Amino acid sequence: MQKLKIACFFGGCSSEYDVSLVSATSVIRNIDQTKYDLIMIGITKEGDFYLYNGEIDKIENNQWFQKDTCQKITISTNRSDHGFINLETNELIRIDLAMPILHGRNGEDGRLQGLFELAHIPFIGCGMTSSAICMDKVIAHELVRAKGILVPKFHSFKRTDEKSMILEESKDLTYPVFVKPIKAGSSFGITKVLKEADLENAIDLAFQYDDSITIEENVEGFEVGCAVLGNESLTIGEVDEIELQDGFFDYEEKYTLKTSKIILPARIDEKERNRIQKTALEIYQILGCQGFARVDMFYTPDKKIVFNEVNTIPGCTSHSRYPSMLKEIGYDFRDVIEEWIKLGLKRG
Repeated sequence: MQKLKIACFFGGCSSEYDVSLVSATSVIRNIDQTKYDLIMIGITKEGDFYLYNGEIDKIENNQWFQKDTCQKITISTNRSDHGFINLETNELIRIDLAMPILHGRNGEDGRLQGLFELAHIPFIGCGMTSSAICMDKVIAHELVRAKGILVPKFHSFKRTDEKSMILEESKDLTYPVFVKPIKAGSSFGITKVLKEADLENAIDLAFQYDDSITIEENVEGFEVGCAVLGNESLTIGEVDEIELQDGFFDYEEKYTLKTSKIILPARIDEKERNRIQKTALEIYQILGCQGFARVDMFYTPDKKIVFNEVNTIPGCTSHSRYPSMLKEIGYDFRDVIEEWIKLGLKRG
């Protein structure tokens, strides 16, 4: 039988470009290339798409973009083409499945997923609408809260709002607070603010990453996460726990664990872990997720579960939180990728 052609997308016009390179390298190394014909497509920071024919290691090190190993392409929006056009050879290359291993804007926020849906190309992970909703922290919180699940107290603002109004409306929040871009990932632009005097600088930083921000109260307790896999029939991994020494789980801590630890399984009794898993499944379904996602929540000292966010394309290295949680229930990372592929092909 002819191998299915799978296109793995990496990079992206996003502040999370470097994170994508590491995730995609791990996924590419773990795809069963005895079963699939792998095509690698890199997206530059400027947003140009290239067919990449070089060494896998050069992706992770951001050395992939070289003239002799790259050819410029564009996705064909003609549904009958089912693939992309090599702009240098004018060749149409059909693919059976797209694997977007991108994080943040223009990769995880529904835009690329919408392009695949328009072109009728099956792909792994959440669809356009769900991806866009999960990326928007305010919309996601509003939808989850409407179903009776707790969320932090927050206010949202736009860049066009007067600074004085933002500061005034935020006065009913109890410190510490978090100032966040509404549509950004990997904790870019997020500040934990301990006192009102520092709020204005945090607002200015968040607006560097998005034109809308949210200011939300700190939730006492610690963060827990759940890996979810599936469409209708759902599999959920073991609950993990983030132990922080200080501050919050920012970009540096997420990718270096300099002073923090990921504890798996979480140091909570089985009954409470089951309750956290049940809540994660509810959130996954409320937000219309498909394929896979990681649901992050807070667990408070009085045993309340508070929704934080959903990552529709979580970190995908073999030691990242998502595959680690599924490994605890018997899924090897290669098994996880195989499930992603099967679930994505069902879209076709």
